[in-house]
Amino acid sequence: MTDSKNYTQVLAEFCANLSFDKLPEDVVHKARLCVLDYIANIYGSLELKTVNDIVDYFRSQSTGGSTTALGCGFKTNQLHAVFINGTTAEAIEAQDGYRFGGNHPGVAVIPAAIAAAEEKHKGGKEIIEAVVAGYEVANRPAAAMHPWHTLSGFLPTGTCGAFGAAAAAARIYKYDTQKMLNAIGNAGYLLPLSMAEHLMGGFSIKIVQGGQAASAGILAAGFSGKGITGSDQVLEGSSLNGGFTQITTKVPPKMEKITESLGEKYSILDVYFKPYTACRHTHGAAQAALELVREHDISWQLIEKVKVFTYGIAELAVGKGRKKNDSFVSAQFSIPHVVASCLMDGELGPLQLTEKRISDEALIKLSEKVSVSTDEALNKMYPDKTASRVEIFLKDNRVLTRQVDIPKGDPRDPMKEEDIIRKLKKYAGDRDSGLIDRIIEKVISLEKVADIREISCLI
Repeated sequence: MTDSKNYTQVLAEFCANLSFDKLPEDVVHKARLCVLDYIANIYGSLELKTVNDIVDYFRSQSTGGSTTALGCGFKTNQLHAVFINGTTAEAIEAQDGYRFGGNHPGVAVIPAAIAAAEEKHKGGKEIIEAVVAGYEVANRPAAAMHPWHTLSGFLPTGTCGAFGAAAAAARIYKYDTQKMLNAIGNAGYLLPLSMAEHLMGGFSIKIVQGGQAASAGILAAGFSGKGITGSDQVLEGSSLNGGFTQITTKVPPKMEKITESLGEKYSILDVYFKPYTACRHTHGAAQAALELVREHDISWQLIEKVKVFTYGIAELAVGKGRKKNDSFVSAQFSIPHVVASCLMDGELGPLQLTEKRISDEALIKLSEKVSVSTDEALNKMYPDKTASRVEIFLKDNRVLTRQVDIPKGDPRDPMKEEDIIRKLKKYAGDRDSGLIDRIIEKVISLEKVADIREISCLI
């Protein structure tokens, strides 16, 4: 496709004509796992005070409704529910992600799909169609701009996520190409700015980017259903002005990535899952630290210092340390904190992000012993590999070293179905195990579910 063609139109046509019966089995299976992982992250996030403060705010504003605030025990209007369901999935920072776009599609796409399906009483096949369509529309523009969209100051989870959410809801609504096109165009007008400044500064508002994108997307689709029109060239732009991909990146986007192998290669297959509750750029270091702790039974009191070597983007984004009064968002985006938590606790999950845990004096002091620097050999491996090396210097003069080139969860070293199930059960905490088993059973056979409310009423 040349730059003179309408990339937005091609995406809209693809989404409007996508059919469950024509999807490859591996794509269907991955969509099921994305939904299962999404539910796990909602449960994990509800351990955090900030998340519950946001939920309580919306609860206080509720005047009733029929859309489920998943995991929260109440229903409310659609926009509020979608905002909640995107925020709770995002907050724990264990959400799925697309390495080639630097975005997290599930936190925007899935809540929009579920809410629209609740409204129309649609079932699992329709959810799978919507998820696959939404991931393509979220991931492909993100990939066209990566990494310069983020380096220009934007977070693609929020910005591109709104496009994906709109496409997902529009797919549930069975829109034709023109209505799908308007839904995507409307999303370009309604999407959140999602300033990276809030993430880099560790501000807690960052956690709503999934919810804001999801609510913008479902609103965009709803408007389209009422005849509200949006730009049919919202991604590439017309002769009148630049499109979304031009005005939100400092470097010209690779537009061919938006439609390259569309319908032949599904971006959802390249989506990774997270075993740890922290930014993906920290995962190589986290995995290396945990492997060393478990193999050598290290006592954190015996640690003299720790050196972490990684690639340049990781040092820039997550190489900084944190202080006692910094937020849990700062902790999620700090290799020193992540590595210290792994060394002290032997794990990195929801409990490592609670206010009590991140303010622990001993943990903060241990994190101050962790240094982060760029290694040129590792930097050359990026973006094909997101490698990190951890060197632990002990007081008995031993030095323990481990390098991880491809962190767990990447499609090349995937978290399998049983891993996602284990994650869900862990994050569910002391919730009714029988109920959790029923959720798992239904999601694993999602295409057999006649009405999504069979699942949403259980969460």
